[in-house]
Amino acid sequence: MKKLSILILPLIMMVMSSCDHSNPVLTIEGGKVVGVETTTKGIVAYKGIPFAAPPVGDLRWKEPQPVIPWEGVMTADSFGAAAMQVTWDPNSFYGREWRASGSVPFSEDCLYLNVWTAAAGQTDKKLPVAMWIHGGGYREGFGFEPEMDGGEDWASRGVVFVSVTYRLGVLGFLSHPLLSEESPNRISGNYGLMDQAAALKWIQKNIAQFGGDPNNIMIFGQSAGAGSVQSLCASPQTKGLISKAISMSGGGLGDRRPGMPLDTAQMANKAMMDFFGKTTLEAMRALSFDELTQMSKEYADTTKKRLMLGPVIDNYFLTGTFSDLARADEIADVPYIFGFTANDMFDMRQAVADFCLLREEKSDKPAYAYLFSRQLPGDSTGAFHSADLWYVFHSLRHSWRPFTKADDSLSLKIVDCWTNFTRFGNPNGQDEGIWTPYTTATPEFMIFDVARDSAICKMTRTPEFLGAAKLQ
Repeated sequence: MKKLSILILPLIMMVMSSCDHSNPVLTIEGGKVVGVETTTKGIVAYKGIPFAAPPVGDLRWKEPQPVIPWEGVMTADSFGAAAMQVTWDPNSFYGREWRASGSVPFSEDCLYLNVWTAAAGQTDKKLPVAMWIHGGGYREGFGFEPEMDGGEDWASRGVVFVSVTYRLGVLGFLSHPLLSEESPNRISGNYGLMDQAAALKWIQKNIAQFGGDPNNIMIFGQSAGAGSVQSLCASPQTKGLISKAISMSGGGLGDRRPGMPLDTAQMANKAMMDFFGKTTLEAMRALSFDELTQMSKEYADTTKKRLMLGPVIDNYFLTGTFSDLARADEIADVPYIFGFTANDMFDMRQAVADFCLLREEKSDKPAYAYLFSRQLPGDSTGAFHSADLWYVFHSLRHSWRPFTKADDSLSLKIVDCWTNFTRFGNPNGQDEGIWTPYTTATPEFMIFDVARDSAICKMTRTPEFLGAAKLQ
């Protein structure tokens, strides 16, 4: 009898697990999946869900293809690989800040997303959805870096949080005439952006299984992720899929985003391949990532010319720059938040203000502006580019910096604003509040900072930076 009990117990546990209403088996594109419970009660995480076929072999440098089905139930308990990239030197500034790449796997097989939700399997719940796009100059980064560890905090506020990974650098943005020739759309490059669009379309088709509303998807990103947000909002390929958008440290109206002409990019990249005698697609696809990286470095050192790896205007995914399309009123007609940090890469005040004023002219949807001016503790680098990530995701615990209670309070306020915006299109929540849209009548930025032991959220017209904050 004892042996029989030992044999039956695991079966009983398996049945109980399959009947777990808080973590049910979901049916999504590709097959069945089950998540893992998190340390936050009621929040289930799904890590490493494929949203497209692995872009390897003959699928390298091609538009993302449908998910390959799997058998049985996938347990989504670990992140998929990050895109191939040259990682930060651990002794560099950002290498010290992020401390993120030590044990992370990198692979060309990288098209995975991650979901955090408090309503798994509740298809009638219709919670708002937030899709996060990481930055990194279109060359590095991944959606589950420690400073972006905010899924549980966001999900606990009634938002289904999704982070995505996409192809980068020479594998994500290489344009070349031979690649355009074989493409059914006669294009090349923009593979990383098309990956993001594929993830957005996957969310629209599948997010109801996670309790999300497929008709209420907010996209947000920082740096190159902000540029990606702008590209997605400008692309005819994502029309009708985006409900709100936040662009963090991505400029605004009047800059050169989202990219260069396709012909310019592909001829520059062809010159590099020709330099090394790689004149066929077979020869190009046979190169390893390390070989491609070494070739681009050697080519730049020898010729003083570089590969053009970034978004391109291909008249398919992108038909013009974000600024030109915004002026033509051809971007997503949704609420926006645009902002930057006080010691960012450049002064974005005018570009952000001009974008908001243009939206006032073109739309009845609001556009909000902000400045993150907290001078981070620990050294004199200030509110540097990307310094706001720990606050947006309430992930201060992952930093070496001596953050205070005031920093934690500021972070919670920012998370509230971002999740309120996801839910209502208004960072204040359902009611009017201190943060007003940037308009001709109220040309004001929201300032995020701390003073003594408390957070400060302050509206100012020109922005007046608090403390020692100065634009670089």
